[in-house]
Formats: sequence, structure tokens, C-alpha cells
Amino acid sequence: MKQPNSSFFRKIILITLILNATVGRAQLTKDWSYYKAKYPKTNVVRLNNELSINIGIEKSGDISITQTSLNEDLFLNEAATQYSKESVSYSTFYKLEKVEASSFSLQDGNYLEHKVTEFRTKDELDGSFYDDVKSVNFIYSNLSPGSKTKLNVVEKVMDPRFLSAFYFGGSYPVLNSKITITADKNVELSFKEFNTDSIHIAFSKKEKRNKVIYTWQSKNIDAIEMEDNTPNFKNYYPHIVPIVNQYQTKDKKVVKLSSEVSDLYRWYYSLVKDINKQALDPDLVTLVNELTKDKKTELEKIRAIYYWVQNNIKYIAFEYALGGFVPREANQIYQKKYGDCKDNSNILYEMLKTAGIKGNLTWIGTRSIPYKYNELPTPAVDNHMILTYRDNDKIYFLDATGRYIPLELPSSFIQGKEALVGEGDDKFEVVEVPVVAADKNAEIDTSFIAINQKQLIGHGSKTVSGYKKINMFRRLESINTQKKLQDYYKIRLQKGNNKFIASNIKEINKYSYDKDFTINYDFKISDYAVQTNDEIYVNLNLDKILLENTIEDGRKTDIEIDYKKAYTFVNELTIPDGYAVDYLPENISVKNHLLSASITYKLEGTKVIYTHRVTFDFLILNKEAQKEYEKLLKKIEKAYKEIIVLKKIN
Repeated sequence: MKQPNSSFFRKIILITLILNATVGRAQLTKDWSYYKAKYPKTNVVRLNNELSINIGIEKSGDISITQTSLNEDLFLNEAATQYSKESVSYSTFYKLEKVEASSFSLQDGNYLEHKVTEFRTKDELDGSFYDDVKSVNFIYSNLSPGSKTKLNVVEKVMDPRFLSAFYFGGSYPVLNSKITITADKNVELSFKEFNTDSIHIAFSKKEKRNKVIYTWQSKNIDAIEMEDNTPNFKNYYPHIVPIVNQYQTKDKKVVKLSSEVSDLYRWYYSLVKDINKQALDPDLVTLVNELTKDKKTELEKIRAIYYWVQNNIKYIAFEYALGGFVPREANQIYQKKYGDCKDNSNILYEMLKTAGIKGNLTWIGTRSIPYKYNELPTPAVDNHMILTYRDNDKIYFLDATGRYIPLELPSSFIQGKEALVGEGDDKFEVVEVPVVAADKNAEIDTSFIAINQKQLIGHGSKTVSGYKKINMFRRLESINTQKKLQDYYKIRLQKGNNKFIASNIKEINKYSYDKDFTINYDFKISDYAVQTNDEIYVNLNLDKILLENTIEDGRKTDIEIDYKKAYTFVNELTIPDGYAVDYLPENISVKNHLLSASITYKLEGTKVIYTHRVTFDFLILNKEAQKEYEKLLKKIEKAYKEIIVLKKIN
């Protein structure tokens, strides 16, 4: 019998393998190409975003919570290598049980798995911020366009008040998002959804034996773009926050956790009620007496103590386990001269108490947290502590973590926020921090100007108040040489053009808490006025503040600013001898509930007095409001081009 040609069969097998590999690679490349074409502006697509939470009751009566997360990503371009370094964070409230990570690279039409085998743990320290957060760090190998990664993390939640929020989407497209919560029937849960109106979520609830299974799933969620000066991502990313309201132990005892605000306050108060049991340090008592000895009213005494704490107790944030919620002893803070927000509030509380004044420890979330107490009565609503003082119907919000904050102003990042004011055992009040009016954060610049050929020369005086003053002081604190100070003021005082030069700078009330800060200066601006044979042209719009606050085309998100603010610019021009005003631009005034701006020109004898006023009367500018803002802006932009004309007298 004739043997088959082995060379022939080898060729057939080789061709078959090549065809199979080509088909496989073609399929993989097709999926990759599809997502790359669909999402041309993104580097990565999240294929799966899953979280599974199991909540049970142990025989001891304690609640037990374990959560498992799964993330799978597909990388679309050469930026894949930027995602090689990865980390998983955990803390006292989240005990890390397991981390499994792999990358998958394309080889011969198939995905080849590369399991991560080397993990390194390190503390997460950030500048003056110290906490018990650690991270497990590792590297995904062989990442390139078309690569995938898979990350599986198992954690034990050590306190049921700290259940994780689940984000369905974020800064990249997500193909599948799913959260499943399996809970003992004796656990009462509630769920708060935020920013979910724009996506479809399929929800189901099933009961199986003594368990209740809740599932939420959403597919094909587009990336959410975050632009400059946009409110925190929690205002945009669709997410759900599960809450353990209460649970019943095996012996029928009901343990209340987060059903209402009173539950949250009860827990907060339990953490602070037993502090400051030591007698106050005699030196601290002496200090309080010294600070208040000449003060006649409570407000005068509070002002003296409050400013001392700001000046002398350095802010360093600590969050070690419950140390993130429990203030340290006032004596310890006084002796070490540093503390976090709770510590600074506590020493302030004790110093006021020593002066016979009642303050209240107060919990609050900064503006980066969008939640209210009645919708989310868990620690997720707060990240800060201050002290409040009530004077009849007026509440003062004292935040000793900063510097140069006057008694009358709350810190800028808590404006408009709800505050949980503690008034004793089971006694509290939720109040709203006021938003500071724009005219309290003012910048007033007055210039007296003369023309010397093409040059403007003059004397200026700039006065700042409120948050604008506080920000200037913090910046000035960091300047340690005369050269750097001169450079700073050249930029800060600049007007007209980039040939502006300031000299003879004098600072008045520098670092004063209660007085406005004034900078007097001389200046010259070269090549600014335009002269012909018998005419001089001058644009008195030396400070075009609105051009620094334009809105980029195609913006998609709201705009947030730190505080409302007001500007006034007055330029008094002396008309040169032998000249008279030939043309003054028309006055203009525009206004709505968000922005007001005006420019006026007035001739008084040999002076032309130009006044420009601008008020930004908002903290958040939504998309609809941005359109109104732009309409007003365009009118002022046109007025910024106007010039005065001085004509030589025959």
C-alpha cells in the first residue's frame, strides 16, 4: 500500500493552523476595532464593572459584610502602557481579604494571561495628611493596544455604616455595570440613587430561603467628561449608595444604624462625649485668661481665641481608624501645637468653655460632597468638623483649620452646606451655612493716570477683602524673597499690557484678620497710548476682568467657583495740557441674577473718570445659565474695545 505523502499533510495542517489563527485574530481585531471606532477619544473601555455585597448576621449577633469587586478593561491605543501601574486601597474600615490581578495580551490570535505575582503594600501619605489608608501596588505586564486587564478584590467591611457607593459609570465607557446585594432577611436596607436619570437600570429583588437578593444592572454607559472648574464628580457619575438602616440579631434585638439623622448623630456623639476628661493644662487656662482679659463681650473673647488657634495650631489631617472621627484631648493639642479639623475644633471648644462661652462641635461635608443629611444619614455625608457659636438668631461657623479667616466668614468650601450642630446627648440641629455675598469678597483698584507720550504713568491703590484677601495672604506667606515678592505683584497688579511695571509697592494691613488689605503702588505702562499729529487714543479698559472668565466653546458641564465676588476698577486720567476730549464712549450696563457689569465714563474738568464694576453672583453656573452669561459677556467684550479720543486744542 502506498504511504501518504507526509510533506503534503504537513502543508495542509500548517495552512489550517494559519487560517484558524487568522480567523481568531480577525474576530479579536474586529471587537477591538469596533470599540476603538465607537470611542475614538478614550483610551480604555471597561468591559465589566461588578460589585457583590453579602450581608449576614453571625451567631454572636454581629453583622458581617463582605464585598467582592470585578473590573475588566480593554485598552484601545498606545496609551495602554500608562495603565500598567495599579493599586488597591484599604483601611481600618475595609479589611483586604484577597487581590487577584491579570493582564491579557494578544498572541497568535488568542489572549495569553499574565498573572500578577508581585504585590507591594505601602502607606498612603499625602503632604500634611496622615491616615491609616494603605495600598497594595502592582504592575500589569505586556499592555499594548488590544490588551485586557482583570482585577478581582475581596474586602471585609468592618463597620456597616461604611458600605461602598457603587458607580455605574465614570470617566470611561462601561459596557456592563452590575451590583448585587445578598442580605439576611433580618437586615433592613435602603438605597439612594444619584445621577441615574440618564441611564437605564434594570432592578430585581428576589427572596431565597432567609436571604433577599437585590440586583441593579446597566449596560453601555458612555464616558462622562469632567472639565475644568466642574463640581465634584459625585454630582455627575451615576451611583447608588446602599444603607444598612437596622438589623435584628438572633435573639430579636434590633440594632439601629442609619435609618435617620438621629442615628448618625447618636453615633457621632458617642465618639466625642467622653473626651476632655482631664483637667485643662494650667498654661492653657492662663493663656485663655490673658487673651480675654480686656475683652468686654463674648464676641470679642471668641475673636481673640479663634484667631489665636488659627495662628498657633498647625493643621495636619489624621485619619487613623476611629481617630478620623474622634478629636484628641485639648491638652495634647495645646502641647503639640498641631491637629486635624476635629482637634482644632475641640481645643477651640475647650478654650471658649474656659472663657465661659458655649460652643458646639459641628459635623459638616465640604462642597465636594453633594448629599444632604435626610437623604444619606451616614458618615458619607461628612468629611469635616468645625465649631459653631450661636448669638441669638445668628450662627457663627468657626473653622480653625485655616488662617486669616475672620469670625464673620465661614470657610469658603462649606458655603451653602448643611451642618449637623451637636447640642448634647440626643440633641442636635441641622442648619445651613450661608453663602457669603459678593460685595464681601471685593477687589477695588483705583488708578490716577497721566500720559507721557506713548506711556501711561500713575499711582494705584488696590484693596481686597473677604476670601480674596485670605487667598492673597496664603500666597504671600509662601514668598520668602524680595525678588519673588516683586514678581508676584507684577503679575497680580498688572493692567493694560505686558509692559506694565510696578514700583514703590507698600502693603497696608498685611495679614490682618479684620481689616481690608491694601497695596499702594506706582506704575508705568509703555507703548499703550497712540498719538498722531493732533490726537491721542487711549483705551481706559486697563483691567478686562471678564476676558479672564470666558466660557470655552462646547462646554458640557456646570461651572463652579470658590465664592461670589465683586470688582471695581476706577481709572482717573488727567487730560494733557493743550488737549480736550473729542470722544467718550457710551456708558453700558448689563445685568441678570448671575452677573452684573457696567462701564461708565465721566468728564470732570481736566479729568476723565472711568469706572468698571463686575459682580459674579453665583457659585454654580449650569448649562442654561452659561448661555445667559455669554450673552452679557459679549456686550461687555465689545465695550472693552472702546477708546477715548483726545484732540489738540488749536
